Amino acid sequence: MTDPRTSSALTVAAIQQHCSPDKAVSFASSERLIRQAAKGGAQLIVLQELHATQYFCQTEDTEIFELAEPIPGPTSEWLSNLARELHVVLVGSIFERRMNGVYHNTAVVFDTDGTLAGLYRKMHIPDDPGFYEKFYFTPGDATFNDGQSGFTPIQTSIGKLGVLVCWDQWYPEAARLMALAGADILIYPTAIGWDVTDDPTEQARQLDAWVTVQRGHAIANNLPVIAPNRVGVEPDPSGHSHGIHFWGNSFICGPQGEFLARGNETDECVLAVTLDRNRTESVRRIWPYLRDRRIDAYGDIVKRVRD
Repeated sequence: MTDPRTSSALTVAAIQQHCSPDKAVSFASSERLIRQAAKGGAQLIVLQELHATQYFCQTEDTEIFELAEPIPGPTSEWLSNLARELHVVLVGSIFERRMNGVYHNTAVVFDTDGTLAGLYRKMHIPDDPGFYEKFYFTPGDATFNDGQSGFTPIQTSIGKLGVLVCWDQWYPEAARLMALAGADILIYPTAIGWDVTDDPTEQARQLDAWVTVQRGHAIANNLPVIAPNRVGVEPDPSGHSHGIHFWGNSFICGPQGEFLARGNETDECVLAVTLDRNRTESVRRIWPYLRDRRIDAYGDIVKRVRD
């Protein structure tokens, strides 16, 4: 058997699915698609953001905190068992209860033996109409107890994964810090969609911006990107809006931003491609962005605004 640590070929998959308010129903859909991906040879499988339920941040409701779980907990145990059984690296998403009053939007990574390779707590938290995440989620820690940055890749048996979450995808700083720390792949589990009352031209602009900014991170850092997103219209439980039409369009692109696989806006799917892990090195030799960075001139980047 080829050692995944030394082979240049790595088969990866992104899961695009509908979600249910019932965790059991969502888990059944996820598991079906995970097994399909593993049967197709995927070594790394990535689920979308908050895949266990419908996207509950359309409203502010204290009862929703009952959905949160500790780590370890039921969802992490389910993900761990699947990773071990299928011998895959599995990236999932959990509404994490860290302690009383402290909750996170957390990506978890399980290695092929089912062990927790690491977790990433979403750093950038939006607060927009229909996306009231600041009510529910505490931002991830800027540094861990061991002094590592919150933007630290997770080491697995198939490489270092630069896991970020949804709103993080709009920030080039997050992608760059992951790249500088040695990430082999950038991963963005996502839950994003349209206000169903937006006109088609505005919807097209929003979708194009979402795709383009992530392809830009791939290009600027010479890294492949995996971006799974959910599909389907999910109602606003409060009835104050028409809900969100999650636009799917999950994709995987290469280190020059080239599309390798892409879903549509309506259907569940497994996107699977085989990456050449030597590609990043070869591209960086001809487009040496990291070599030519003027780190002596970037001090103002840590200011909120330049005076």
